[in-house]
Amino acid sequence: MNRGTDPADPAGITGPPPGSRGSDYAVLSREVKQSGLLNRRPGYYSVKVGANLLLLAAGWTAFALIGESWWQLLTAAFLAVMFTQTGFIGHDAGHHQIAASKRVNNLIGRVHADLLIGLSYGWWIAKHNRHHSHPNHVDRDPDIADGAIAFTEDQARVRSGAYAWLGRHQAWLFFPMLLLEGLALHVAGVRALFDRAGTRASRLTKLSEAGLLTAHLVGYLAAVFLVLSPVQALCFIAVHQGLFGLYMGCSFAPNHKGMPMFAKDAKIDFLRRQVLTSRNIRGHRVTDFALGGLNYQIEHHLFPSMPRPSLRHAQEIVRTFCSRHGIAYHETGLLDSYAQVLRHLHAVGGPLRPELEY
Repeated sequence: MNRGTDPADPAGITGPPPGSRGSDYAVLSREVKQSGLLNRRPGYYSVKVGANLLLLAAGWTAFALIGESWWQLLTAAFLAVMFTQTGFIGHDAGHHQIAASKRVNNLIGRVHADLLIGLSYGWWIAKHNRHHSHPNHVDRDPDIADGAIAFTEDQARVRSGAYAWLGRHQAWLFFPMLLLEGLALHVAGVRALFDRAGTRASRLTKLSEAGLLTAHLVGYLAAVFLVLSPVQALCFIAVHQGLFGLYMGCSFAPNHKGMPMFAKDAKIDFLRRQVLTSRNIRGHRVTDFALGGLNYQIEHHLFPSMPRPSLRHAQEIVRTFCSRHGIAYHETGLLDSYAQVLRHLHAVGGPLRPELEY
């Protein structure tokens, strides 16, 4: 087995790693590149971004027209869907899938993430870079860092008090906890802006992000509290942000949770690192839309800069290549993926359940 290399780009999300010329990944990469699937899709993204902005604007227009009414909770649900779809576009921009220019991609990303939905684009990029470089690598992938959820038995064993109770029941609490995911993302992004480390340019970028996030927060709260009564406004925010977090969490949860994990010092080539730790979701165009293309997680991790509509066409190439080289390619249905995630979380919390023997 030839060992591939980490992406040359320290971000790890803007394109495929170079690899050695004869590595398995290099062979697959050349085949995919020759198919034209890495080419930009400006027509697709022009329609996608335009339609998404129109629907988002329609949601806020409906909010203004309906006025003070409990029917606004339906508007909150619709806007939760549109916030998540807007987040998917920010995700694509962060991977440089939309435009050839890094500056244009970052502009699109900051407008969609910071201004339109109130999530820090810069914070997300830094976190997501590390995830793509080392998916499911203990102590290296921030997405499996110890937090509200324990992802390894070692993380579970050191818990005490309320955290131990949470870890013991985390499989049952997983989906209810996702209702808080939107709030957690907002808070984490804002906290990152107060980190003064970095170059002068990065601090200026944070300052501009702070301006966009402030504009979003002020505009969001002003609209909600000016149109609705205080009680209705609080209920609107709870429903909107809760469903936004739930939708986001349900879109990202199937990708890696419950898949093989590697120790921090494990040596594994880039191709196998990405394929073995990722799970695809079987489906059709509706699934592609609902999950923002993340259902092709294997192809996305292998070729992060591949435009979203090209992922489904790359699947057969990648699946055939993996079969030819004896690499496990995992694909399942959406509901089964959730079942696998919950079984994994239940097993991880096992050491915290005294009624069982470990």
